Amino acid sequence: MTIGLANRDLPDLWQTLGRIDAVHGLYYLLMHGLFGIFGTDVVVLRLPSVLAAAAAAAGVTMIGLRLSGARAGLCAGLVFVVLPGVQRYAQEGRSYALVCALVVWASYALVRAVERDRRGIWAAYAGLLLAACLLHEFAVLALAAHALLVPREMRRTFVEAAVCVVVGLTPLVLVSMRQSSQVGWLDATKPDEYAHFSLMAGVALAAAAIAGTGRRTRTACEGRPVVLGLGLFLAPTGLLMLLSLAKPLYLDRYVLYGSAGLALLIGAAFDRVLRRGRRIRAGAVVAAVAACAALVPTALDLRTPASRSDDMTALAAVLRETVRPDDGVVYLSVKRRAWELADPGPARGVDLARARGPLTSHSLYGTEVAPGELRARILARHRIVVVASPSGVTVEDSAVARVKRDALAGHFDVCGKRTVDGSVITVYAHPGHC
Repeated sequence: MTIGLANRDLPDLWQTLGRIDAVHGLYYLLMHGLFGIFGTDVVVLRLPSVLAAAAAAAGVTMIGLRLSGARAGLCAGLVFVVLPGVQRYAQEGRSYALVCALVVWASYALVRAVERDRRGIWAAYAGLLLAACLLHEFAVLALAAHALLVPREMRRTFVEAAVCVVVGLTPLVLVSMRQSSQVGWLDATKPDEYAHFSLMAGVALAAAAIAGTGRRTRTACEGRPVVLGLGLFLAPTGLLMLLSLAKPLYLDRYVLYGSAGLALLIGAAFDRVLRRGRRIRAGAVVAAVAACAALVPTALDLRTPASRSDDMTALAAVLRETVRPDDGVVYLSVKRRAWELADPGPARGVDLARARGPLTSHSLYGTEVAPGELRARILARHRIVVVASPSGVTVEDSAVARVKRDALAGHFDVCGKRTVDGSVITVYAHPGHC
């Protein structure tokens, strides 16, 4: 998707963002510039996320150093880079690693602002957080965590900075609210997601208990990694899950920056344990090595295509093998058309539902024909290849989507089915023609 949109001409990209995906508009503009300078390449696509994850790790280390000391900072930075979520989105050609880096460095600027209370540092804080919010709106939830760190005498200044961030974000919010159907595919937060967050919250609270609040000495923030760590990890994710009770909005990547809070807590806890004696230090080191070793299989798996929810390259390859030139192709969900972005060759078969392509319609996946015309097109074909989402995944329930399902179920037999990561390919034919 990033390649497909960022490669469009600026006027076309601007028109598309006016219709859909404005929430990622700044990221697409950034990638448009990079593709224009360095060319469209998978390295160019992923390198910003890699560099952003490295910058975020450095920021976590600096926060830990300011709040708890050099060893705690180093431990926090090392913990951050081995977290599975961080490793995953450091590879993705999306904005989440960049948002994480900006929130982390905004948090560092806040720590410095609380220490020195200078207008320039507060301005840097507001600018960094606003940039994060313009890359993804849910970065604004970090304000709830940051508010916990600010002492009473500086709350007025913090509120002024927060108002600047919210005002700067408002135009994007107004545009994206008109495009709210874009997240209509999101399901309600699942029980296993609540369970996972509860488990990790337990880890965070245990680390906080070990780390303690520390003692304040040289600076206003020193010894307070627990406040910022718990705030960053619990507040944004907790608030987003609460909002999702009214309208499904939660995805863990939207609040990836919460991982920085968990890393700060574990780093501070590890530092406190290392201070308690040789035997405890040896046990702590063994436990840390064992934890890292346990994460190795996950880290290796995250670097394989099978770890992706949609392996578009594999899907494109299977479709090239399956689809004949005279076949009809039906995507039960319009999102499945994204495979074409991964296929350098011309598409085989005829996309029966397509009316206009993504470029001419200024959209992500193109537009579809009216239900009556689509039904006639489907029935006129002897063989149809259907691309669908896996069972259990929410898909559209429009009139066009219902015609696809009803026409196939009522007039065709299933000749074969194949599952590819993130998609199911089914071949249909008229009765007796399989």
